[in-house]
Amino acid sequence: MKGIEVPDRTEDFTADPVELFFDLAYVFAFSQLVGFLVLDPTWTGAGKAALLFGLLWLPWQELTWSANAVSGNGRPIRMLFLVATVVSVPMAAATSTAFTAGGWVFAIALTAIMVLGFSIQRLSATRGTGFHRAVIRWIAPNAVAIAVLLAGAAVHGTARIVLWVVSVAIVLLAMIIAGQGEWVVRSGHMAERHGLIVIIALGEVIVAVGLPVFDSLTEEDGIPARSVLALLASGAFACLLWWGYFDRPGPALEHRAESLATDVERGRYVRDVYTWAHAPIVAGIVLAAAALEEIALHPTDPIPSGFRTMLVGGMAMILGGVAAAVWRAFHAVARERVVGVAAIALAVAATGDVDGVVVLLIVVAVMFVTLLVEHQRIER
Repeated sequence: MKGIEVPDRTEDFTADPVELFFDLAYVFAFSQLVGFLVLDPTWTGAGKAALLFGLLWLPWQELTWSANAVSGNGRPIRMLFLVATVVSVPMAAATSTAFTAGGWVFAIALTAIMVLGFSIQRLSATRGTGFHRAVIRWIAPNAVAIAVLLAGAAVHGTARIVLWVVSVAIVLLAMIIAGQGEWVVRSGHMAERHGLIVIIALGEVIVAVGLPVFDSLTEEDGIPARSVLALLASGAFACLLWWGYFDRPGPALEHRAESLATDVERGRYVRDVYTWAHAPIVAGIVLAAAALEEIALHPTDPIPSGFRTMLVGGMAMILGGVAAAVWRAFHAVARERVVGVAAIALAVAATGDVDGVVVLLIVVAVMFVTLLVEHQRIER
């Protein structure tokens, strides 16, 4: 056991179990976001939830990029990841109260995880190399963003929101600048990590529709047929989302990354396709999960307008994120998915007085037809 072989830093490798362990806190964080949206199904609530998701996305990306640079099964790296996992638990717990009493806990936890990611990157970068210069240029603006983030935790109300938006904007600008650097990019590891976070989000769909129905059954003699139908429709919804990502786009995006010749090209590609385009995919799944929770609780009632908007918006973000990634990778338009989003929007808008479970079944049918037509076109 003492002589475990560690992959060379120039080789690709799969995600280490400690990375998957860290992701478990995001199950909790995403459930907090769903609860936040359910309690405040307004444009203001959606905007705040989007800001929270953006802040949560940054430390996850930082650790993903840092683990991509150095093998995760080295014991020092595993120790740093375990510390990040410990810190991520209060981060997730404070997500729903980040704009009120939990602001300091949320901000300090985010800061600690980011700093741990920077430490891993520094360990993996040899001085004098292009990768080391890229890491230094990346960390400098992030230090400013962290200072703004902590300043936001010290104030309240609109001032906190504004400062946190500025913090996210600084990191996005740093990502643009970082595209000029020579990054160590292992496409297989990046593809796997982002596929796993998509599965984490899809798991939240199952939790979001299952737990409320279970709670509502405490006063029932059994499971009503309408609830069973809603659960089956939600399960089909989640499975179609899985198929729509993992059957074709996931492997194709990874294959395209492997074909790029230089470190700079691969770095920009991974930033655009994974760090940026996957953000709306994962966020859209969380948004749709909030709508599904409402449908599962009240399957025979019309869907309230706020939750109908969440359902359509979530689908637009999911399919739009995949379409953006496909365009970046292949300069091809995923036209069936664009048409599918439009069809879902029209169907949901036209069924305002229809039972929620019926609307969900219509959405599932449109998704199925969309993927079937796309499959037949690509096969031809």
